[in-house]
Amino acid sequence: MDLLATSLLNAVSGLNQGFAVFFDVWYLILPPLLYGLFLLLWMQHVWGKWASKIKWMVLEIIPSRDIEKSPQPMESFFAGLAGAMTTPTSTEEYILGYIPVSFSLELVSTDGNVHFYVRTQEQFRSLVESHLYAQYPNIEVIEVEDYVQNVPRTIPNKEWDLWGADFELTKDDLYPIKTYKYFEESVTGKMIDPLSGLIEAMGRLGPGQHVWLQFITTPIGEKATHELLSKTVDKFLGREKPAEIGIIRMFFMDIWDVIRNLPRSLNASEPEFYSYAVAKKDEQPLEFRLSPGEKDVLKALQSNLGKQMFKIRMRMIYLGRRENFSKAIGVSPIIGAIKQFSDQNLNGFKPNDLSKTYAEFVMTHERLRYRQRRLFRRYITRDGDPGDTKFILSSEEMATVFHLPDMNVVAPTLARVSAKRGNAPTNLPVQE
Repeated sequence: MDLLATSLLNAVSGLNQGFAVFFDVWYLILPPLLYGLFLLLWMQHVWGKWASKIKWMVLEIIPSRDIEKSPQPMESFFAGLAGAMTTPTSTEEYILGYIPVSFSLELVSTDGNVHFYVRTQEQFRSLVESHLYAQYPNIEVIEVEDYVQNVPRTIPNKEWDLWGADFELTKDDLYPIKTYKYFEESVTGKMIDPLSGLIEAMGRLGPGQHVWLQFITTPIGEKATHELLSKTVDKFLGREKPAEIGIIRMFFMDIWDVIRNLPRSLNASEPEFYSYAVAKKDEQPLEFRLSPGEKDVLKALQSNLGKQMFKIRMRMIYLGRRENFSKAIGVSPIIGAIKQFSDQNLNGFKPNDLSKTYAEFVMTHERLRYRQRRLFRRYITRDGDPGDTKFILSSEEMATVFHLPDMNVVAPTLARVSAKRGNAPTNLPVQE
């Protein structure tokens, strides 16, 4: 009993001494340990302050009836959006909470009526309008109320249901999707509008049904992408540089070699040690090493590398009243239309499994409602999270998936300008 009491007293005394030492040096121990948590909380705080000062607006783009252009003019529009990009200073980034400028490009079907929207900061309204009118002089760009206000703020509920998902690419970012240049007929040379199928599918929705397709678009600089995307070309050509082996790693690899070969040495067999020499590849001319299909892929990769790049969050939501809610109408045709941008040799879109609104096995009802409401909240707030499913698209790829359809797209539910825009004659008399 005395021994137990003595041991307990010694333990308490040791704890007291430990706490005494800690209180003497806590200012040296805690700051490095808590720095990561502090930085996370601080950045959330300053990001919130920066975001609270931003004024947003929604612009509707109403196409004209006589558009005969391909999606190529939209490449100039997206290049113009890059003019909003700035390089923040360290003070702006870590003290003021600078958030990169982004635009939300949205293709929306409300009761089967198809609309094009751009959600932008008020200060960039002139930038958006000027670059749109420069490419399409006869369109209309008007400020409208945010369409997400036309549905309940909490979905799903007793009257409304929802399906949705974020999208991701099937391959590395540099591999381009099937762009508008691949939609040209080989015989007549006439281009089939890439959005015709998608607009037609969205136009078939009935009353009380909505499909929202969102592209949160953030221009990114050349330095931030060129080195990363160049690695994709090097990997495709087999030019990847072997990983350098550091001194510490080499030391432990040598120890492991000795341990691994020790039984062989005892058995008088010849040990096999790791070789640091890099095997030389048989470098034949490129035209002999690539098949015709691989040459086309390489051409597409290198062509994509030289364009303006954007960080993209692609998100889709189908929501509607329960009496009319049908995935066969609001999901399958839309996903099928999006699949037309996919190419097995290049790239394509696919729903991200972790973001899809479904749940299996345990507490399926509760987990499903949580996923649905989380995705709905992220859409209406234009939230870019989660960052791990963002991807990079070029201006050509963005022009393919979001452009003003030409006059051959005859979907009756697509809103179009009823009359041409025109300026006043320059020879009007001026009354003094």
